[in-house]
Amino acid sequence: MAEDSETLACILVLISGNGSNLQALIDACNTPRLPSSKIIRVISNRKDAYGLIRAHNASIPTTYHNLVKYKKQQAANEAGILRARVAYDQDLAQMIIEEKPDLVVCAGWMHILSSAFVDALEEAHIAIINLHPALPRQFNGAGAIHRAYEAFQKGEIDHTGVMIHHVVSEVDMGEPIVTKEVPMIKGESEEELESRIHEVEWGLIVEGTARALRQIKARRTS
Repeated sequence: MAEDSETLACILVLISGNGSNLQALIDACNTPRLPSSKIIRVISNRKDAYGLIRAHNASIPTTYHNLVKYKKQQAANEAGILRARVAYDQDLAQMIIEEKPDLVVCAGWMHILSSAFVDALEEAHIAIINLHPALPRQFNGAGAIHRAYEAFQKGEIDHTGVMIHHVVSEVDMGEPIVTKEVPMIKGESEEELESRIHEVEWGLIVEGTARALRQIKARRTS
C-alpha cells in the first residue's frame, strides 16, 4: 500500500442488505477521508440486497454467495447445519483470498463467521473488520439496537453506541478500532434511535476502515 497514486489499498466488502454503509465507503474511497483506496468486490449472502445495486452503479464487481444450497446438501439436523456453515465459510474464504484484498469490511453482514473462515483469512494475512451497532462488550450479536432500546426503557442504560472492531471467532469480541457513544433520548421511538445510529455508522465505518488500513500499512513497513 504505497502512497503513490498508482497503488491503492484494496478493500472487499461483505453485505446483506440495503448497503448504506457500503455507500458511505464507496463515496469516501480515494478521497481525503479514505485515501489511496478502492473497493475491488462486494459479496452478498442475499440475492435481493440493494447493496448489490449500489455496487453495480459504482462499477464494482459483485458476487452472490448464499448458505441455502449448502444446507440442502446436508442432513436437516444440527450436525448437518454445522457442516453446511463450515463448508460455506471455507468457500467464502477462498473466494476472498483469490481476490487478494488488503482488508475485508463486514458492512451489515448478517452471517456469523466461523473459525474456519477467520483462520483461513488470518493464514492468508488478510485483515477483517466489522461494524456493530453497540459499544464493546455490550449487546453482542443480533438485535443489538432493539436490546439497547429495551434496556433504556428499563432504566438500565442511558446511552448505547457503535463500534468498528477486528473480527475474531467470538461474535463481536474482537479488538475495537474506533467507537462512538450514542445518547438515548426519553420518548424516542426505537425507529428513531435506529435512524440516529445509522447516521453514526456511516461516518464511523469510514473512519474505522481508514484506521485499519493505516494499521496494515504500519505492520508491513515496520
